[in-house]
Amino acid sequence: MSERKKSLPAESGDTESDIDRFLGKVAATPPPLAGQGKGRLLFAMDATASREPSWDRACHIQGEMFEATAALGGLSVQLAYYRGFNEFRATKWLSNSRTLVRHMSAVHCLGGHTQIRKILRHAIRETKRQKLGAIVFVGDCMEENVDDLCAMAGELGLLKVPAFMFHEGNEKEASLAFRQIARLTGGAYLQFDAHSAAQLKSLLSAVAVYAAGGRRALISYGKRQGGAALQISHQVK
Repeated sequence: MSERKKSLPAESGDTESDIDRFLGKVAATPPPLAGQGKGRLLFAMDATASREPSWDRACHIQGEMFEATAALGGLSVQLAYYRGFNEFRATKWLSNSRTLVRHMSAVHCLGGHTQIRKILRHAIRETKRQKLGAIVFVGDCMEENVDDLCAMAGELGLLKVPAFMFHEGNEKEASLAFRQIARLTGGAYLQFDAHSAAQLKSLLSAVAVYAAGGRRALISYGKRQGGAALQISHQVK
C-alpha cells in the first residue's frame, strides 16, 4: 500500500447543500472549445472489490448519458478503470450507449489498491492528443500519495480539463484527495450513496451535456429535465 497523507475531516453539510455546491462548480466551469467535433468525456471508475455492489447501477446510468447528448451531435466516451494487482485498462473512444454498457458489463470487480494516479496520467496523455471536455471519476477510497495526485491534477488544470469527482461513501482520505483534485482542475466534488442514485443519474447526464455542448446546452437541458439539472441552469450566467 502506498504511503497515505493525514487528512482533514470531510466538510460538513447536508446532501442538498453539497449538490448546490457541485452545481455551482459545473455552472462556473469554462465551456469546452468549439470546433472539436463530438464532445469527449473520459469516464473513469474504481473497479476494486468494494465497488462491486454499485457497478451494475453505474452501467445503467451510462446509457442515459448518451441519450442526453444525442441532440448535440453526440458524445464520445472512453471508459477507463483499475482493479486487481496493477491492472489499468482503457477502451477505445465509444460513440453509443450499447457499446459502452457492453464493455462495462464485461468487467468484474477485483480486490486491489487504488490507481488514481494512472487515471490522471492517462487523462493528460489523451488531452494532449485531442482536447477532453471533462473527466468523470467514480470511486470510494484513496490509497495513494495525495501530493502526487495533486501535482497531476494541477497539470490537468493548466490544460483546462475539469475533473468531476463522484465520491461513493465517506472515506476521509478519499474525500480530501477528491476535493483537491476537483479544485485544482477546476471541476467539482460530490459525495453520494445508494439512496441518491436518481440525483447521480441527473448530475452525470448534466456533466455529459456540458462536455458535449457547453453552457448553452446545459441551460436548455436543465429547462427540459428539471430537478438537479434545472438547478444548474439557474446558476449559469
